[in-house]
Amino acid sequence: MTVRRVALLTAGGLAPCLSSAVGALIERYTELEPGIEIIAYRDGYAGLLGGEHITVTPEVREKAHLLHAFGGSPIGNSRVKLTNVKDCVKRGLVAEGQDPLHVAAEQLTKDGVDVLHTIGGDDTNTTAADLAAYLHENGYELTVVGLPKTIDNDVVPIKQSLGAWTAAEQGALFARNVIAEHSSNPRMLIVHEVMGRHCGWLTAATAVKYREWLDTQEFSGFGDNARESWELHGVYVPELEFDIAAEAERLKAVMDETGCVNVFLSEGAGVSTIVEEMLARGEEPKRDAFGHVKIDTINPGSWFAKQFAGMVGAEKTMVQKSGYFARSAAANDEDLALIRSCANLAVDAALRGESGVVGQDEEAGDVLRVVEFPRIKGGKAFDPTVGWFTGLLEEIGQPLGTLVPSTH
Repeated sequence: MTVRRVALLTAGGLAPCLSSAVGALIERYTELEPGIEIIAYRDGYAGLLGGEHITVTPEVREKAHLLHAFGGSPIGNSRVKLTNVKDCVKRGLVAEGQDPLHVAAEQLTKDGVDVLHTIGGDDTNTTAADLAAYLHENGYELTVVGLPKTIDNDVVPIKQSLGAWTAAEQGALFARNVIAEHSSNPRMLIVHEVMGRHCGWLTAATAVKYREWLDTQEFSGFGDNARESWELHGVYVPELEFDIAAEAERLKAVMDETGCVNVFLSEGAGVSTIVEEMLARGEEPKRDAFGHVKIDTINPGSWFAKQFAGMVGAEKTMVQKSGYFARSAAANDEDLALIRSCANLAVDAALRGESGVVGQDEEAGDVLRVVEFPRIKGGKAFDPTVGWFTGLLEEIGQPLGTLVPSTH
């Protein structure tokens, strides 16, 4: 296969890898095949449908390494599902009667694109899979190679999504300042809400990172400057059900002793219960183009805080969300190494005409390879029985709870 023009596209929510992944792909192509032209569609699939792209000039190639130092995406994002025709029409992305997949395919052909690199999460890459299948069925010659981006680390069968390590580190940094608020009021309940629709990995990893920081601190013991006040007292993830009354009793004892309770909560924990309550009241939760409930409109953290505040005797309750802070950061060194490895393999795959998503395949011994599109799914559950998480719960005195059956 002869590759003359490559297109890049970032989509979905932000993660601490998008800017760096764009930079790494540009660097790799420049290193191996500098004659290949590179363009980037603006604002994800919305830009693809509208034919809006920018060209990677020689000047951009020379400065591509600078993209590793930034969060966000230099080419913009959007949430668009090409198979959701109604939503695409409603948003003015295609006209009534048009098939978004056909519009996208025609645009790629018009632009002379031989390879499309999609950088995004499960929704982005399942949309890429839909596009790749449509192209194949309709005789379009195009290679589609995705990179897995999601701070939830919830893509099946990818072991480690790009940006997730950084998000956990940044969430722990956010928590340091938020938990200092325990000193702002007597009997303080602090709920740190962490992103994660169906998967508690980020909440668990953020909690571990926060306690690693605690382990490095030396406290004076003067007043509330003691580890007990800064300690993490509860961690709640979607994969574990827990006895609210029993947990409230445990946390009330902590409140009585230390004057504060600090918990980390995955935004997905309790969402099904909240939605059921809404539907029972005749309220329909808002949903995005992929049919997901818009979590920011139902506020799981506030719901959780209301459940616990009275039971633990909190005088003041604070709910703080680290998601936007964590997902907008620049990639850390650990993620940068993974991004480069994935980008290098993505370019190699593109040059040999192999489509799929590049990542560590959990179903093939965690080998870094091009995972076939039909195997890519969202909603991978976190395994709360892993030693590093059960050890954390044991250290803070929290029972494991009951495992929620996985759908994957």
